[in-house]
Amino acid sequence: MQENKEAIAVVGAGSWGTALAMVLADNGHEVRLWSHNESQVKEINQYHMNKKYLPEIQLPELIVGFASLSDALAGIKTVILAVPTKAIREVLGKVRTVQNSPLTIAHVSKGIEPDSLLRISELIKEEMPRELLKAVVVLSGPSHAEEVSRRHPTTVTVSSEDMSASEEIQDLFINHNFRVYTNPDVIGVEIGGALKNIIALAAGITDGLGYGDNAKAALITRGLAEIARLGTKMGANPLTFSGLAGIGDLIVTCTSVHSRNWRAGNLLGKGNNLEEVLDNMGMVVEGVRTTKAAYQLAQKYNVSMPITCALYDVLFNGKNAKDAVDVLMARGKTHEMEDLVNILEERNLED
Repeated sequence: MQENKEAIAVVGAGSWGTALAMVLADNGHEVRLWSHNESQVKEINQYHMNKKYLPEIQLPELIVGFASLSDALAGIKTVILAVPTKAIREVLGKVRTVQNSPLTIAHVSKGIEPDSLLRISELIKEEMPRELLKAVVVLSGPSHAEEVSRRHPTTVTVSSEDMSASEEIQDLFINHNFRVYTNPDVIGVEIGGALKNIIALAAGITDGLGYGDNAKAALITRGLAEIARLGTKMGANPLTFSGLAGIGDLIVTCTSVHSRNWRAGNLLGKGNNLEEVLDNMGMVVEGVRTTKAAYQLAQKYNVSMPITCALYDVLFNGKNAKDAVDVLMARGKTHEMEDLVNILEERNLED
């Protein structure tokens, strides 16, 4: 555990931002948890609770809620950015107006912006002036907020182009419940974290259709190949996808009832339309926007992504979920190791 304590701002008081604030507070840091919702801030400060997102969880007293972003950021060097992908540009725009010194921004969002096709770290660099941005770090891995808030054993990875910044974030978070590794592959960590939500939606659909464990195991396995295929084409290290940000996050998101992407897919598989599902969830389902972005990336990089394309048709073209799964199963025959062979051949050509 880090000996030097500091004040840290967590921007975004959803379930994940609050759970990470708890980890930081457990390590003795003063945590300023910002929310745009004043009643939520009042609840955090008066009752040490965030009932909407983490019911029955008592928050440490070192967590203080802030409704003012300028107050939350005053004198701060490190920000944990924990807002949905679609809100990042808006929130960073507010940060720019109140900040006057460089920040290390560690983002914990898992998504890709449609149309621009930017990863979160790229969004941050685009929105923040150079003089206000010391470093960008991504924290990712198999980590449900519900379990982290109960201090269940959890392991994640952090990545940055600046290794010293990665190690600083590692030091802030690591403790006997929350183990943190470093990984220099920013692209792989971000792509793995974002695209696993697509496969989790599809896994939820197969469960909703009642197709069982065999179908889900196949979906997870082929989904990982799909993620690695695109990620490697974008410059990621293929080995990253065998780690926490790849297969680790993929397994937990595709198999747990805590996963909102799995739950959304499950409702789709049971016959609900997308609008009904999103209304029912009450929280952001990152996999929906990411499916659109990944579909566009597949076209940009000319990468075969049959699961992503099938899910895109279900979400945006009104295709029946069962018909989409049946189309996947009826695809032409191929060799299971074909993806690995292609990746290795491309690497050899680059060398």
